[in-house]
Amino acid sequence: MKELILVINAGSSSIKFQLFENEPSDPITLYKGLIDGIYVDPKFVAKDAADNKLADEKLPADLPKSHDSALRHLLAWLQPHIHGRKIAAIGHRVLHGGLKYSEPVVVTPEVFAILEEFIPLGPLHQPHNLTPIRILNDLMPGVPQVACFDTAFHTAQPDLHKLYALPLEFTEKEHIYRYGFHGLSYTYIASALEELDAKSAAGHTVVCHLGNGSSASAVKGGKCQATTMGFTALEGLPMGTRTGSIDAGVVLHLMNNLKMDAQQIEDLLYKKSGLLGLSGISSDMRELHASTSPRAKLAVDFFTYSISRNVASLAASMQGFDALVFTAGIGENDNIARADICARLKWLGVEIDLAANNIRSGEPRKISTANSKIAVWIIPTNEELVIARAAANSVA
Repeated sequence: MKELILVINAGSSSIKFQLFENEPSDPITLYKGLIDGIYVDPKFVAKDAADNKLADEKLPADLPKSHDSALRHLLAWLQPHIHGRKIAAIGHRVLHGGLKYSEPVVVTPEVFAILEEFIPLGPLHQPHNLTPIRILNDLMPGVPQVACFDTAFHTAQPDLHKLYALPLEFTEKEHIYRYGFHGLSYTYIASALEELDAKSAAGHTVVCHLGNGSSASAVKGGKCQATTMGFTALEGLPMGTRTGSIDAGVVLHLMNNLKMDAQQIEDLLYKKSGLLGLSGISSDMRELHASTSPRAKLAVDFFTYSISRNVASLAASMQGFDALVFTAGIGENDNIARADICARLKWLGVEIDLAANNIRSGEPRKISTANSKIAVWIIPTNEELVIARAAANSVA
């Protein structure tokens, strides 16, 4: 019987999962789902590969509200659905691998201790990514667990591109670098583009991962050259509720003149800014497109302007580019934003077929015209498959 691969993506109050069948060619999704509201009102939803809902239920009220209970419930639900087959490995999305890990790694006690050292670099995510590893080590002893890092793809950046203009002792002793994030998505896009458009993949590509969290990366021959996110996932493009890049002097002003404390500033920068802050309406692009408010239009215009400006900057880091790829929720589904971004990049040779851009499809597709100097692609991302592949390799 074919072995199974379990993929876990844990947040502070949720656990996303997918179960894959470990086929020799590529892992195939069997089930996927989410446990949400873990510490308030936990709810479990599971679907098959075709998105048919198989479970939609609250966790028993007498269970402790914890990641431990949520994972136990997931394993109990999976048991009758795997028909006695073995879960051979578990892959985890982990935010930070620092500069140490440029590839997925099987988690040993020594590796786990190192990953805990990176918690100060990602305090909002890293602890929650590591919690299921600790729990599943007890619940499923002996099953290999593989950490896959959002930072790993960006370790290929030239050293110069990782720096901030701080005194070098802050870089060397405090490890303040431009780490970059969304690396699992970029890893998938690099592999998918190689199959779809080998010429572009071998050349210079700018990939725009646009969603509630947004970033863009310069990719040369499948390797990262530069990226918009830096020391944290706050830098770079404006996002759903995050500012993106901001003058550090603004933070000093908020502290010194408005007397805001660290928690208030963190809430402002991470939760109250971006599309939500500019519009005063929503962080959801669909709602902003539907709104007649001038502030909604302002938010959308700032978003697309900022992306086009950053695409040009990333192209400059590679001395030009051959392809532009859109991915993630907004990148894959928002034809209005894509068209506006591409119109702002027309001077660089970007030209899209508006009819092709407006087609709604879950499949990869090229939307540039025959005369466009730059190939423009929409490629749905699949971070879970990247994790499943890594986990499968650990038991190959």
